[in-house]
Amino acid sequence: MSSTRFDSSKQYYATSSLVVGYALCSSLLAVINKIAITQFNYPGLLTALQYLTSALGVWVLGKLGFLHHDPFTLEIAKKFLPAALVFYLAIFTNTNLLRHANVDTFIVFRSLTPLLVAIADTTFRKQPCPSKLTFMSLLIILGGAVGYVATDSAFTLTAYSWAFAYLVTITSEMVYIKHMVTNLGLNTWGFVFYNNLLSLMMAPVFWVLTGEYADVFAAMRSASGNWMDSSALFAVSLSCVFGLLISFFGFAARKAISATAFTVTGVVNKFLTVAINVLIWDKHASPFGLVCLLLTIVGGVLYQQSVTGAGSAPSQRDPAVSKQTDGENDGDFDDENQAKGISGTSKCAKF
Repeated sequence: MSSTRFDSSKQYYATSSLVVGYALCSSLLAVINKIAITQFNYPGLLTALQYLTSALGVWVLGKLGFLHHDPFTLEIAKKFLPAALVFYLAIFTNTNLLRHANVDTFIVFRSLTPLLVAIADTTFRKQPCPSKLTFMSLLIILGGAVGYVATDSAFTLTAYSWAFAYLVTITSEMVYIKHMVTNLGLNTWGFVFYNNLLSLMMAPVFWVLTGEYADVFAAMRSASGNWMDSSALFAVSLSCVFGLLISFFGFAARKAISATAFTVTGVVNKFLTVAINVLIWDKHASPFGLVCLLLTIVGGVLYQQSVTGAGSAPSQRDPAVSKQTDGENDGDFDDENQAKGISGTSKCAKF
């Protein structure tokens, strides 16, 4: 009996530790990346360092036997390349959005993705029209986003251009790319490994196209080799470490708790991100903007409830609805994947 109690207690604390670790990583990561890009204003190089950390981390942990990932082969890499390209573009626009706007703006536009995905699914994938509850939640999300944009005192054309570019790329990834990647038969850590390694290989191309390489070399010459101060080094290192940690905690927590509990944790993480961002500095929205931001999060909660509710009665839905709902619940990591905006941790997306 005592042995059973000990095992039960051990399991409880292990699960609690995983959930707390995931919550801390997920809620802090968007803020950490905002600090990193503020201290180290080279988004291409920053993302490359984070890709390197995640790819190398998965490879090393695989060698040590802590996880298993699919081996790298040229054949799979060729098939995966379009997915990695879209992923890179999504992260590239995401990082530049964080560079030019605050974390609140990022969360608002991130919350808009269910609306665009629903439209794209209905238009291009011939999915059924959203239910009344789903449609209402999408309107709440849209209303909150419109209210936020209308009162955003930090509005700039550059920031919102990156925001719309991010919406287009992340919607494309959600609607099409994940479906293609799933058909490749990679396991979860294999997806992480391929996504980050191929993205790392593409990084130099974007350094040249954006001209960032010239800025980096100019900074290195002007600073005589001391072009990254201690605070920037710490912020970049922290973002790289958290990018890898959220992969571990996200996957481990997903296995340890139910999908509903994981969803609730994800919602709490968003509120924690908003609270932390407000408390640590002044790079946040106005009070009314924060209310609109919270409204978009509430709309996201209702949306998730509506699609989860649709999945609770499989005998009453047709295959098309089943496919749509399964797509909603297939993987719950896209929030942290896009919150960090860097290391591809997710197999599929949770809208």
